Amino acid sequence: MTEGAAAGQPRMTLTTGIFSVSVEVTDLDRAKAFYEDVLGCEVVMDAELWPGVRLVEVRPPGSPVLVALVTRESGLPVGVRYWTGSADAAHAALTAAGSPPDSEVLHLEGAPPMFTVADPDGNTVILLEGRPTPA
Repeated sequence: MTEGAAAGQPRMTLTTGIFSVSVEVTDLDRAKAFYEDVLGCEVVMDAELWPGVRLVEVRPPGSPVLVALVTRESGLPVGVRYWTGSADAAHAALTAAGSPPDSEVLHLEGAPPMFTVADPDGNTVILLEGRPTPA
């Protein structure tokens, strides 16, 4: 915990960096072409995660933060994906702080443990267990 701004109260440090920001698109191929050919992003991943659910991730030149392109139909969350040292510990800390996550920690094959929580305005925050890696 670090020193908080309000009355010297300690505050939690749950995040260690930003992994990606997801953007909802209507056509993955058209969006991929725009980000790659027009903006000059590198395509880091273009994969079907499970039947009918495709994820495209691009990285702007020199950036450690990815842009995840997702469709509404995929059911993948749209929001900012943060790294956390321990998904289970972050989940417990958020619950104890009165900000219960939307679900239990998900443990999917080939993916880090993760979960989502809504910020006070209803925006989706995704926490992934792991640590930032260089671009």
